[in-house]
Amino acid sequence: MRRILDAAESVADQQPDLIVYPELTVCGYPPRDILYDASFVEAVQAATGDLARQAKELPPLLVGSFAPAARKLYQHPSLNNIACLMQNGEMKIAQIKQLLPVYDVFYEPRWFLPGEKTLPPIEIAGTKVGVMICEDMWDEEYPIHPGADLKALGAEMLICISASPYRRGAGEGRLHHATRQVRPERSAAQTKGDVPFVFVNLVGGNDELIFDGGSFVVEDERLAMFEEEVRVIEVGKERRKRKDGEAEVGELKVESEEDEVFKALVLGLRDFADKNRLKHAALGLSGGIDSSVAAVIAAEALGPERVTGVAIPSRFTDARSTEAARELASRLGIGFETVELEKMHKAAEQALGPERSGGVAGENIQARLRMIALMSFVNQRGGFLINTSNKTELTVGYSTLYGDMAGAISPLGDLTKPEVYALARWINGRDEGGRMKHEGGMIPEFVMTRKPSAELKADQVDPFDYETISPELEALVRADQSNAAMRASEHKRWQMGPVLKVSEKSFGKGRLMPITRR
Repeated sequence: MRRILDAAESVADQQPDLIVYPELTVCGYPPRDILYDASFVEAVQAATGDLARQAKELPPLLVGSFAPAARKLYQHPSLNNIACLMQNGEMKIAQIKQLLPVYDVFYEPRWFLPGEKTLPPIEIAGTKVGVMICEDMWDEEYPIHPGADLKALGAEMLICISASPYRRGAGEGRLHHATRQVRPERSAAQTKGDVPFVFVNLVGGNDELIFDGGSFVVEDERLAMFEEEVRVIEVGKERRKRKDGEAEVGELKVESEEDEVFKALVLGLRDFADKNRLKHAALGLSGGIDSSVAAVIAAEALGPERVTGVAIPSRFTDARSTEAARELASRLGIGFETVELEKMHKAAEQALGPERSGGVAGENIQARLRMIALMSFVNQRGGFLINTSNKTELTVGYSTLYGDMAGAISPLGDLTKPEVYALARWINGRDEGGRMKHEGGMIPEFVMTRKPSAELKADQVDPFDYETISPELEALVRADQSNAAMRASEHKRWQMGPVLKVSEKSFGKGRLMPITRR
C-alpha cells in the first residue's frame, strides 16, 4: 500500500484529475488460490479501505482490487475483480470485470465471478469516463465494445486497467484492440478518434509471468516497458499534433525482439529473487551457450555480486569449456568456483557397479552429481539455483530429471535453442555504455562456435539439427499437440520449476498436459 501512496504523492503537486493503477494492484496479480484463504481476503479488503482513507488529501485514485460478489458459490471465493474509485477518503466500485479469461495461463473463473451489469461512467473533472478491466477490452461482446455508440453510453473517455502478461508482440496487440475501442473501422496507424483511450498495465514479475508495463494513451503517449513509471499526461478532446520525427500514431518503437526479450527475462528473474527475498543465485557454468546466456541475464538482473557460476568438469570435459566459463565469469564480474567431478563419479561407479553406471545410466549419474555440487553452494550460501535448460531440450526430454532439470526458476525455458543463440549474438553486439561490453563480445568465441554438447561421454555432441527441429517442435507446443518424445517426457516437465514466459505458449500453468493418456 505504501508504494501506491508513494506513486500518487510523487505527482500530487502537478494536480492530476485522476491517478490510475493497474488491475488488482492492492493484492497483486495473479493471487491464485491464496484467494481461498479467508484471512488474506479480509486483509486485502481492509487494506483497500485503509488506502482510500489515507489518500483523502490526494487526487482521486482508480485502483484495482477485489470485493465480495453479491452471489455466492459453494467452495468458491465468490469475489469480483473491481476497479475502485477513491476520492475524498471514500471509495466506490467504478467497474466490475465482465469477462473472466480461462485460456493459457488464466483461470479467473476459479476465483472470481463476472459483473452482472456494466456500471455507468464515472465523472472526473466534468468528463464522463468509462472504465473497463483488462479482458473486457479484448472482446466485442463487452457492452463498451468496438461497435458500440460510446456517446449513447455517456462515455467521453475510456480507461482500461490491466494485468496483461508479456509475450512477444503483446504491446502491438494491446494497442490494436484499444484502437478498435476508439474507432473500430480503422487501424492503429490511421486512428483519429474523438474518444481518448487510456490503457494502464501492470509491470513486474510474479512467478513465471512477466508484466511489461507499456501503458499508453491512444495516439498520444506511451510509457516505458519493463520498468515502473509515473507520468502525468494531459488527455482531452483537443488531440495534440504529432511533431516532426515522432513515431506515427500507434507505432511501437523497440530496438529489437532480442532487446525486448532480454529485458523481460531480466525483470522476471530480478523480481523472482527480490520478491522472495533470495539474496544469492548459483548456476552451473559449463562453457555452453545456455549457461552462458543465463549467466549474463543473472548478472544483469541481480548484480554480479549476487551470482556465482560453478564449473563442474568431468573426465569428458574439454578444457576449453572450463576456461570459457572462467573467462565469462571474469568479464561479468560474478563469482566463479570449480568442482572436479571425478572423485564423486568414481565413488558412484564403485557403489553402483558397472551395470548401473554405464551407458545412458552413467551419463545421467554425472548430470545428477553435478546437481549435488550446485545445491551444496545453494545450501551453504542460501538463495536459489538457476536452471539453464532451453525450450527445445525441454520439449523432447533431452534433459536429466533431478539433474540439469533442477533449479528454482528457468529463464531460458521458453526460448528455443536457435532463440538462445540469437539472444547470445545480440548480447555480444550490444553497447551498454561499457558496463557489460567487452571487445569481441561478452560471451567468449569458443562458446558461440562450438557444437552443443552435454559432455557426458567422449566426443559427445547433441543429436539434433536444432535449426530444423526447433520450429517444428514449437509449432506443436503452440497447437497444444505432442509427438512421441514430448509425451514420453511429460512427467519430467511436471517436476520442473517455473519457466519465465515470453512466448504465446510456454511450459507450465498454460500447458496442462496429462502424463497418463490411457
